[in-house]
Amino acid sequence: MPGTTLPMQTHAESRRFWLLAAAGALVTLAGLAAAHLMEERGHVITGMDNQVVWGLPHVFAIFMIVAASGVLNVASVGSVFGQAAYKKRAPLSGLVSLALLAGGLMVLMLDLGRPDRVLVAATRYNFTSMFAVNVFLYSGLAAIVAVYLWTMFERRLAPWSRPAGVAVMVWRFVLTTGTGAIFGFLVARQAYQSALLPPLFVVLSFGWGLAVFLVVQRAMLAWNGRAPAPEVERRLARLLAVFVALALYFVAVLHLTNLYYARQGAFEAFVLLGRGGGGTFALLFWLGFVALGSVLPFALLLAPRGAGGRHATLAASLLVVLGAFAFLYVFIVGGQAFPLEIFPGYVATSSFGDGQVAHYVPSWPELALGVGGLGAAFLVTTIGVHVLDFLPEDDAPDVRAEA
Repeated sequence: MPGTTLPMQTHAESRRFWLLAAAGALVTLAGLAAAHLMEERGHVITGMDNQVVWGLPHVFAIFMIVAASGVLNVASVGSVFGQAAYKKRAPLSGLVSLALLAGGLMVLMLDLGRPDRVLVAATRYNFTSMFAVNVFLYSGLAAIVAVYLWTMFERRLAPWSRPAGVAVMVWRFVLTTGTGAIFGFLVARQAYQSALLPPLFVVLSFGWGLAVFLVVQRAMLAWNGRAPAPEVERRLARLLAVFVALALYFVAVLHLTNLYYARQGAFEAFVLLGRGGGGTFALLFWLGFVALGSVLPFALLLAPRGAGGRHATLAASLLVVLGAFAFLYVFIVGGQAFPLEIFPGYVATSSFGDGQVAHYVPSWPELALGVGGLGAAFLVTTIGVHVLDFLPEDDAPDVRAEA
C-alpha cells in the first residue's frame, strides 16, 4: 500500500533463521533415523523389555504433551480473563502448544514398534480405553488451537477470539485429565492406579508449560534482537513459582496417600528410599525433581530483583524442565520396574523374572528419538515465528498499569 513501510529482513536475520532451521531439521532427522533403526532391528536394541514397555521416549512424549496443554495458560489468562500483557503472548503460546503436541505425538507414534498400525487406531475405536479417548483429545486440541490462532490473526474474526479461548481452556483441562487417567486407570500397575493422578497432571502442566514458554519466548526474542518486558517477565516468574509450589504439594499428597495404604509401602520405599534396587529412582526424585527441579527454582523465582533478574528466571525455567524429566522418569520407568503383585499376599518367582525388579538402561536410539521430538517442536516454532508475527510487542504503559 502507498505510504506504508514494511520491515525488511536483514541478511544476518535470514542467515540466523536458516541456521536454526537446519539445526532443528538435523535433530529431527536423527530422531527419525533412530525410529527407523528400531523398526528395522526391533526393540531388542533398546533397553525396553516385557516389563518396561514404556521407556525414555515415553518420558519425552508425555512431557511434551503435558507441556503443550500447560503452555496455553498464557493464552487463557489473556483471552479469557482479559489481561492485555498476556493476550499479546497468546499467539506465541498457541504456536508453542501446537509444536509441542506435534513433537510429542511424533515420538509416541514412532515408539509403538509398528507405526503403520496407527491406521488401526484411527479407524477402530474402543471407547473403554483411555488411549482411544486421548486420540480424540489430542486431535481436538490441535483443531481448536488452530481456530483460536485464526481468530487472532483475522480481524474479522476478532469477536470470536474470547469464545475460542474459553474452548481452548476447557479442552486442555480435559486433555491433561485424560493423560493422567491413562495411568490412573491402569489397575495392573500398583505404582499408578490413583484418582489423584488426573488432577496432578493438570497441576504439573501449569508449571511445565509456563517454564517452556519462558524459555522459548526468551530464545525467540533474542533471535530477533529483542528482549521481554521486565514487568511482564517478573509477573510470569511469580506465577511460575506458585505453580512449582502447587506441583510439589500435589506430588507430596500423592506419596503420603500411598504411604497410608499398606500394600503401597514397598513401592514407596522403592522410589523414595531406594530400597530393593530403586536407588537410581530415589536419587532422581529427591535430587532431580525435589531439590533441583522444585526447591531451587522456587527460591530463584522469588529472590529479590537484584539477585539475578532475567537470568534467574531463565535458569529457574530450565531447572523446572529438567525436574519434569526427572519426575516422569521415576514415575513412568520406576512404576514399571517395580515388580507386579500378581498374587497378593504371596511371593511369585519364575524364570521370566516374576517378582524381580526390572533392569532398564536407556539406549542411544531411545534418546535420539526423544530429542528428535524436541527438535521437531523447535523446528515448527522457528518456522512459525519466521513466517508470521507470533512474537509479543509490549506497550510499556499498559504493562505498568496491570503490574
